[in-house]
Amino acid sequence: MKNTECLLGIDMGTSSVKAGLFDLQGTPIAFADETYPLYTPRSGWAEQTVEEWWNAICKATRKLVDKSGVSPSAIMGMSVDTTCCTVMIADRDMNILRPAIMWMDVRASKQAKEITATGDPALKINGYGNVSAESMPAKALWIKQNEPELYKKAEHVFECVDWLMHKLTGELTASIDTTAPRWYYDRPNGGWPVSFYEKIGLADVLDKFPKDVLDLGTPVAGLTKKAAEDLGLTAGIPVGEGGADAFVGMVGLNVVQPGRIAMITGTSHLHLGLTEKEMHSKGMWGSYPDAVIRGLQMIEGGQTSTGAIVNWFKTNFCGDIRQLAEKEGRSVYDLLNEGAQELPIGADGLLALDYFQGNRTPYADPDVRGMFYGLSLSHTPYHLYRAIIESICYGTEAIMQTFRDGGMEPDGIYISGGAVKSAFWTQAHADVCNLPIFIPKVTEAPCLGSAILGAVACGAYADIQTAAKNMVTIEDRVEPDAGRHEQYMFYYEKYKEAYQVSKGWMHEVTTHS
Repeated sequence: MKNTECLLGIDMGTSSVKAGLFDLQGTPIAFADETYPLYTPRSGWAEQTVEEWWNAICKATRKLVDKSGVSPSAIMGMSVDTTCCTVMIADRDMNILRPAIMWMDVRASKQAKEITATGDPALKINGYGNVSAESMPAKALWIKQNEPELYKKAEHVFECVDWLMHKLTGELTASIDTTAPRWYYDRPNGGWPVSFYEKIGLADVLDKFPKDVLDLGTPVAGLTKKAAEDLGLTAGIPVGEGGADAFVGMVGLNVVQPGRIAMITGTSHLHLGLTEKEMHSKGMWGSYPDAVIRGLQMIEGGQTSTGAIVNWFKTNFCGDIRQLAEKEGRSVYDLLNEGAQELPIGADGLLALDYFQGNRTPYADPDVRGMFYGLSLSHTPYHLYRAIIESICYGTEAIMQTFRDGGMEPDGIYISGGAVKSAFWTQAHADVCNLPIFIPKVTEAPCLGSAILGAVACGAYADIQTAAKNMVTIEDRVEPDAGRHEQYMFYYEKYKEAYQVSKGWMHEVTTHS
């Protein structure tokens, strides 16, 4: 086997895990992935199991080593990223007590509203607006109120990345990358906002949280013998503190200084930037101190369902197009993109709302749902597809506007994930937002970001910013078209108005059902 020095990144997404090996310049050596199921027992619920996670991680890592031909002893360092905020509880011996409540699960909308109603100063990171049902306090409170016996039995409350770090190292730590954005941890002002947790009836949860909150890339411990055996790796590999997939993706896009926006695409879209000053504005999440780089603040926007909507549409409504794609030996998405591009901006009067799993920002509204307006007998699947893509782009522009309103003027969007594969989608994003889109050589930014954290953990680079500068390469740039931007703006304004007009009606229907 080859003894090329390399770094391992493990990226746990919503539907699959991807493992990647990279050299010290960030060049990919090999990737491998495995899927796992998502369970949705009720509307708005989403769960997964640790057994299926770990089996997939072990299969992916073993497959990666075989595929790469690299000796496991050549892996210098490693780290991980996972979905966030995916909440878990365990007993004293770290036995998991219930399925993980996924980041996209909105069952805690009632608890989120209760927390919002307190008006506590800690809520500044919600832009003084609605608390999200995906946050740690909301989900922990849901468990306490609805599964009190399990909550009482739980000695540990944490999230997915903490579980994976424990599986790898035997140490239970928390990451500043998840606790600052989702747990209301505020290091510059003393850490945990005790009065906030007391006010919402969760004073006892603080004793259940991991004791140590670490910066990204901090060496935690070496890979344990048991984990190494399961994964097909060598014991003792330095493991750096991991974080949330999208936030670690910022590292993998070299968005580690102010001005740039990272857009991590996949099942969802996440929009992230760094600023030197603390910022809080309605409709924007953050800013979060030290969440990615110590001394800098992170701001955030996000769309809960984007790629998930596209996949839903392809799976359920594109039978004829799938058959044509199979006949021609082409991708269904290629045919959808070609058909959509032949249509005018606005999809012949068809407007969609992308709130299939609620709205994350700027409204933090879990009780709205997706919608199409303007359907007629003349519309085809290509019209619906174009309307879906446009709605996602409008949602992104709404988030860019909240950043501008808060005092941060984006100068470009650095993109990774599934949307990169579609030239139609990336151009539409550029045109709607009127910003250039930068495409990296390695589009699996979270996976590369985790490898970069591993590089810092093992001492290959002194810090995250130095490592990212040396390991991330931008290879393409998509420029916006001013004429198309102007055409899109009519529909963008109608997209925004649609929420204000229909939200009350949607709230009634959603909560009734």
